[in-house]
Amino acid sequence: MPLIATKILVGFVVGILIGMSGVGGGVLLLPILIFGLRVPPIVAVGSDALFNFFTKIPAGLLHLKKGTVRRKVVIALAVGSIPGSICGVKLLMYIRHLYGDGVNSFIKTAVGVLLIVIPTLLLFQKRIEERVVNRPPTTKSFMGMALIGLVAGFLVGMTSVGSGSIIMMLLLLFYSYPPKVNVGTDIVHAVILTGVTGLLHFRLGNVDPGLVLSLLIGSIPGGLLGSHLATRVPMLWLRRLLCASLLITGARMLWPV
Repeated sequence: MPLIATKILVGFVVGILIGMSGVGGGVLLLPILIFGLRVPPIVAVGSDALFNFFTKIPAGLLHLKKGTVRRKVVIALAVGSIPGSICGVKLLMYIRHLYGDGVNSFIKTAVGVLLIVIPTLLLFQKRIEERVVNRPPTTKSFMGMALIGLVAGFLVGMTSVGSGSIIMMLLLLFYSYPPKVNVGTDIVHAVILTGVTGLLHFRLGNVDPGLVLSLLIGSIPGGLLGSHLATRVPMLWLRRLLCASLLITGARMLWPV
């Protein structure tokens, strides 16, 4: 029972942080699962993907209702991200077949790299937005969007990290949609990508359903509280503090003491 309460508490805290900072759930939760709860990395990846799927559904529906979603962009991204995710999961299974539990070391390294790259991009997001705000799109092709989806899908299949942050940054760099449309399109696509990834991992036995359920029980009230607190705390400094913590965690994964 105490362990279940701890998992619910983790979901609650992560929900608050997501609601307050806007930093993606995957990049926040995965290190806690691996380091804090000592969940095997491959199970952490599968459980995190399924958790992200359920937590993004309400926001995705809200954006669809508000009309802040470009459906054609979602389809183009999914054309690349679904096969990308399948390839990422298959690579993990191939590594597990060859090296057994060595797949967990591979996941830690991959996650460590992403925990350095993603927070670094997030720290400079405002500057990037200011630079590209009036710039015409550098590419409009369906294939260009599908390629973005392919890269992100592959990373999500392997690590469950990046369904929001990486695609958001790539859309920002290569397309000039309004910020709300970027966010809405990204979230709706993330529902599809994390749903496919979570299902693949579930079928392979890489998901702990009890863990996912406990995290969801905590994250729902946590997310509501975080959204309420977002206007009452200095969000910029919170975001910087979280990014710095993630950078340290990523470095720790790559260069364990």
